This record gives sequence, C-alpha cells and structure tokens, in this order.
Amino acid sequence: MKLVLQILGGFLVFSGLFWSLQGAGIIMWPAESFMLAQDQWILYGLITAAVGALLIWLARRRA
Repeated sequence: MKLVLQILGGFLVFSGLFWSLQGAGIIMWPAESFMLAQDQWILYGLITAAVGALLIWLARRRA
C-alpha cells in the first residue's frame, strides 16, 4: 500500500505542476490544449500537486 501511495502521489505532483505551468503559459504544449494560459489551471494544478505531496508524506509516515 505504501508503494501505491507513493506512486500515486508522485503522479499527482508531476501532473499538478505540469497543469500549473500550462495555466501560467510557461509550458505551451500541446498546442491544442484548453489549459494553456488559463489562470484557473494554476490553482487546480497547485491543489493537485499538494494532494500528491500529502499522499507521499502519509506513505512515508506509515511503518
């Protein structure tokens, strides 16, 4: 279970940061993405990344 939480958490952190950078207009790929330069995706991405970081933290606390 610990490994599953760490993998899921890592995926969420990566995805959330990617969405945030797309929303900020820093990553403009893929060109047809609806998230590009849309401010709300910065917030959605940061929330997703925070949930992922929390899962990783919880997994590391488990004995």
